[in-house]
Amino acid sequence: MVIVMKKGATPAQVEAVQERLVARGFNVHLSEGINRTILGAVGDRTRVDHTALQAMPGVENVVAIMKPFKMASREFKTDNTLVQVGRATFGDGSVPLIAGPCAIEGREQFIETAVAVAERGALALRGGAFKPRTSPYSFQGLGEEGLKIMAEARDITGLPIVTEVMDQKSVPMVAEYVDMIQIGARNMQNFYLLKEVGKYNKPVLLKRGLSATIEEWLMAAEYILDSGNSQLILCERGIRTFETYTRNTLDLSAIPLVKSLSHLPVIVDPSHGTGKRDLVNPMSLAAVACGCDGIIVEVHTNPAEAWSDGPQSLIPDEFGVLVRQVQAVLQAIHGISGAN
Repeated sequence: MVIVMKKGATPAQVEAVQERLVARGFNVHLSEGINRTILGAVGDRTRVDHTALQAMPGVENVVAIMKPFKMASREFKTDNTLVQVGRATFGDGSVPLIAGPCAIEGREQFIETAVAVAERGALALRGGAFKPRTSPYSFQGLGEEGLKIMAEARDITGLPIVTEVMDQKSVPMVAEYVDMIQIGARNMQNFYLLKEVGKYNKPVLLKRGLSATIEEWLMAAEYILDSGNSQLILCERGIRTFETYTRNTLDLSAIPLVKSLSHLPVIVDPSHGTGKRDLVNPMSLAAVACGCDGIIVEVHTNPAEAWSDGPQSLIPDEFGVLVRQVQAVLQAIHGISGAN
């Protein structure tokens, strides 16, 4: 439930409400806005008398959250959550771009790509140090050596780095190196892993599962939020449908829908969403028009020789075009908004 405090409620009044809720077994999350202080309480609603709670000094209203995802919901927090990763802010209306190769193949390959995307406007670097592959015979990633290469690229470019973590035991090692931890589509409902990354004070990028509904996606986010980590970004990366001409079906309707249901920023991965290089730029621009909070794309200096996902990887110059196109669409949207 959400407890809305009156404008001008004193710290003592807010603390009294918190104490009552905690005493009844609730986890309480405080959100202080410009005009109002809001308390989000997660727990068994039958353990507190709503009428008595609303009668407490300083309380304006008590609102029950009806959706199964509590902390991720707009009812729990009306303002957009802003997640800071390096110089990039996700959720503030800008659209930062994250770029890099699908897999870290070696030092020279990754550093060269990192420098290229940094020069063309990327605000964060992506790369796979651990690669979950459908075939056990495919390249599985360089592991910690890949993380060290990413850290070196960060030192050279000044850009934060993000990579996927595969299991609970790897979380401490990955968290030591990276600036944002990615939970991949295959692990979206690995609830023990979600709980583990929720314990860290580090941004998390949660990709939608291959066949996950919107509600399942937001319930996965709930695990991370409930474990204490509010620095969470959602990523739409395409879902599995009957269509075979694209790798997945990029669900752009999820962007405005999720943003209406949740305060969390939503970014888009058109590389995995389509699997086709020629579709990455148009789908990115469509995502911007739909209100996305960022884009993550795969870039490789020589896609024809890439060890993973070459057909969906842009070359650096194509990425530079995308950066300029995204800014043009943003300016057009802001111009239309200003005219209204």
